[in-house]
Amino acid sequence: MTHAIPVYTLEQLESAGRIELDHFTSEDAFELGTLAAAITQEWGVSLSVDIVIGDYLVYRARLGTTGPGNDPWLSGKAAVVNHFGDSSLLVKLRQEATGIPFADLPLDHDVMKAHGGSIPIYVDGKLVATITMSGEPDVVDHEAAAEALRRYVELHR
Repeated sequence: MTHAIPVYTLEQLESAGRIELDHFTSEDAFELGTLAAAITQEWGVSLSVDIVIGDYLVYRARLGTTGPGNDPWLSGKAAVVNHFGDSSLLVKLRQEATGIPFADLPLDHDVMKAHGGSIPIYVDGKLVATITMSGEPDVVDHEAAAEALRRYVELHR
């Protein structure tokens, strides 16, 4: 099964807003990660998923053809989220809109990867965690992470 490649605009991502939760524990990370893994299987795609609270890797799954080669992408996308406070895809599209390549910014590009797939999780206005997915085109990575968060939020309304 081939998953359709979504198209995102800067305006769509800007208007999506931040994911703000009342709390986010290791148990919550496990539940969110399990949802992300289920989406990966439903869609028939190959994705790794990391959920990190603070600096602590709480959940990791490597599904399909993903493996250790995805690790630098997982950590690099999350580093972008932690630096900028927004999804890695939003940061990428914002930078593209300026006409200045992300690679030209004075950042450690061995650490930071401005590609879609990582989304911040906020509690009380503070960035406390990230969900990051890698293995497909970056817009699919982002879409899967966003869908996992949407389902998680829906379950906890």
